[in-house]
Amino acid sequence: MTLAEFEREIISVAMTSSVCAIPSVRRLRPTAINLRVPITTGGFVDAFYNEQTGTIAFAFIRRGQRVFGTDNTGGWHVHPFADPSRHDPLPEPMAFAEFVAEIEQRASVNDNPIA
Repeated sequence: MTLAEFEREIISVAMTSSVCAIPSVRRLRPTAINLRVPITTGGFVDAFYNEQTGTIAFAFIRRGQRVFGTDNTGGWHVHPFADPSRHDPLPEPMAFAEFVAEIEQRASVNDNPIA
């Protein structure tokens, strides 16, 4: 995957989501990109991709703290809403669409994604 493909994926998912606002590129380097996606229920998602290392990371940040995340550092794992400090292994990669769907589901259940 190229940086441009990653950026297009993030923007495409965000623009069809019920909880995402318009993404912006926070940092673009020759081999890495970081996008920020504001979440309408509060907080934001940072999406990171390093083309050289293949590292992908998504983090939902609210009130200055990660409340949900996933990345492939040391193998794909999730930092669950219930305890974002945990590293629960995933059997396969989590696409950005799946990550956002988790936030949407949490928001639709109780309007507070960290509760």
